Amino acid sequence: MLVRRDRSLLLVVDIQARLAPAIHEVEPLVGRVGVLLEAARRLAVPVMVSEQYPQGLGATIEPLQPRLEGARFLSKTAFSCADEPLIHAAIAQSGRDQVVLCGTEAHVCVLQSALGFRALGLEVFVVADAVGSRHPESRDLALARLRHEGVVVVNTEMVVFEWLQRAATDEFRAVSPLIK
Repeated sequence: MLVRRDRSLLLVVDIQARLAPAIHEVEPLVGRVGVLLEAARRLAVPVMVSEQYPQGLGATIEPLQPRLEGARFLSKTAFSCADEPLIHAAIAQSGRDQVVLCGTEAHVCVLQSALGFRALGLEVFVVADAVGSRHPESRDLALARLRHEGVVVVNTEMVVFEWLQRAATDEFRAVSPLIK
């Protein structure tokens, strides 16, 4: 199964001001999330952003803000986005049946969201190089468990090139520099 831009949406999970500094290798993670956001914008893939209890953990981090124009922000208190009624409803209303997940923490909110959306019958892709946890072992365990549970684990380039589908197009020329 491939990620299709006309069937998918990008969900950025909880990359927030008070949590991000504690995430292992957060700067490269934020860079890859930025690539996904920019590719989604250029290819008209809808973007949603979850924020776990923003009163306590703060808003989505400043470095991502310029790339979030047009994104739908959704607050939550459930760890799983799939268990949060507003997020579940927003995804259902989007008409999209594929969810591409990136963000933090891989072993808590990303994992629970991915498994929850899969249980709801959606095709779920977790972007391994764009998820993180405070400890790398937690991230690695989450990715192993997700694979075991049938969630598709991909990387940033896979998502972007699957969204593009072909070279020698204006879209390819506009988006491919994001990867280089």
